[in-house]
Amino acid sequence: MPAGVDTEASKVDVLIVGAGPAGLMCALALARAGVKVRIVDKRPQKVAAGQADGIQPRTTEVFKSYGLSDRLVKEGTQLHVAAFYNPSKNGGIELTDRVPDVAATDTNFPFEVTLHQGAIEAIFLDDMRDMGIEVSRPVIPTSIEVNTALVEDFGAYPCRLVLEYANSDQEEKRSEIVYAKYVVGADGAHSWVRKQIDIVMEGEQTDYVWGVVDLVPDTDLPDVRNKCAIHSNNGSCMIIPREGDKIRLYIQLDGKDVIDANGRVDKNKAGPEKILDVARKTLHPFTIKTPQSYDWWTIYIIGQRVAQRYSLYSRVFIAGDACHTHSPKAGQGMNASMQDSYNLAWKLVHVLKGTARRTLLQTYELERRQYALDLIAFDKKFAKLFSGKPYSELNLDGVSHAEFLQAFQTFGGFTSGLGVHYDQSIIINPKYQHLARNALVGQRLPPRPLLRAADCRPIDLHDLLVSDTRFKLLIFTGNTHNPSQMARVVDFASKLRAPGSFFAEFSSLEAMHSVFDIVSISSEKKETIMYNALPRILWSHWSKVLIDDIDMRGITGSGKVYQSLGIDTAGAIIVVRPDGYVAAIAPLDGVSHLTNYFAGFMKRYP
Repeated sequence: MPAGVDTEASKVDVLIVGAGPAGLMCALALARAGVKVRIVDKRPQKVAAGQADGIQPRTTEVFKSYGLSDRLVKEGTQLHVAAFYNPSKNGGIELTDRVPDVAATDTNFPFEVTLHQGAIEAIFLDDMRDMGIEVSRPVIPTSIEVNTALVEDFGAYPCRLVLEYANSDQEEKRSEIVYAKYVVGADGAHSWVRKQIDIVMEGEQTDYVWGVVDLVPDTDLPDVRNKCAIHSNNGSCMIIPREGDKIRLYIQLDGKDVIDANGRVDKNKAGPEKILDVARKTLHPFTIKTPQSYDWWTIYIIGQRVAQRYSLYSRVFIAGDACHTHSPKAGQGMNASMQDSYNLAWKLVHVLKGTARRTLLQTYELERRQYALDLIAFDKKFAKLFSGKPYSELNLDGVSHAEFLQAFQTFGGFTSGLGVHYDQSIIINPKYQHLARNALVGQRLPPRPLLRAADCRPIDLHDLLVSDTRFKLLIFTGNTHNPSQMARVVDFASKLRAPGSFFAEFSSLEAMHSVFDIVSISSEKKETIMYNALPRILWSHWSKVLIDDIDMRGITGSGKVYQSLGIDTAGAIIVVRPDGYVAAIAPLDGVSHLTNYFAGFMKRYP
């Protein structure tokens, strides 16, 4: 080390580089699971304004699984309507249509939430602070090495990083050597980690240039508190309502006005006033006045790229913008980034705790890279439609409202995050899909209204899918009031505890509930159900026995959960991954199938 540099050394299970939404989601998930984690960031403080701001329904569901959705929804703005404006025959624009902003209905959060990135980061930071975890900043990593001889050693720390504390107030900068079992690079589109491990971004840059400005509007546009997609002969615009009466304007710009000789954006050529001037032409005949101040602004060129791979030796990973870049029009950037980390974190936990083999980590790239490729394919079409000239009598080849609306609604499941599908793998087994036809293997399990058997209290199925890194075994027992069906359930419970079952093979009875959480769901009626009549192994707690019925007043619950999920009277077992995705389905006599499933990636207990 050079003279004048103080060097320390430490060890950590996971070191996260980058404290944006992707890094913070990863740190929160790991810390909640008891993993020794550190997170560093080169920024002196968290984001103060601007940046990403849209939270889609699936991400809000994830926040709920951590107990954080109430704050998110309270602080943010809810978007329920998408308004469409197109060229009018009299010049300018006119209202063409209003539709639901979120087309999907199978969620408890049928709306988008907008809240600036700094406030979203604060939700994570406050929760982490309660666990004694703070972001180390400003810290700049200067080198990373991976000892290839140690990558398959369970107890080893093969990753060596040098961190430099970049506090300009100190004449002598302090450095630290960190040895980590795993490293996660969540350090943005220009990721240092990605470059250090020689991962290439594949894709292209478009010709579409957009300006973004956040402000409190003074305008006569009647839909300013709704999401607006505006096509005009002057260009396109999107309006996103924000917290605190603010809105965000996305304005299509003429590239020649802001692009330098090297093809890069030159912010000196345009500022928020320029963006707003273009917006006025696009919004005509509606007006918008110049505000006293602008909250935030930027200019960017839409680029659509995906990382060639997502890890090095399954020891160093990249997540979020370090993996994929795309336009922000569909509101996927921050959502995709946090979902990357959410996917990776539970897999790291099981490997670190010794309950799963390292091959599990390979499914991170398998699932999230394919998602990113699908996202880019969607983004290319959506960006082209949004940035293209609108259809008019003078432009018959332009984008029609019907074409744009069809794309908006067709891809609704994708943009909401509710329809993301993971293909078959060691953790996705669709063999018995027919036993629960509408609980799609490879997709997130939808919410459903049920009752607790013990007290008839209404509860939603998602209330039990907390993010605690455990696999949820949903035992749909059928009508347990029927003696023959109860006999099948008792036989299932007997085989579940027998030597050779996945419980016996992949967990001890003492540790069982740290790996698996069992929830029993009966179709027996509330008038006759006895929750404690079920075999004891099928209810870890009295609150984990549910019934598919309506409450005593006939107001809540549905009595149609079996029907809506496509489960018949014989019952079924649904395995839900720690991230809420349906992983496998089995019949009540299918303990051997479940054993084979878990044998594909879990470790047997000695």
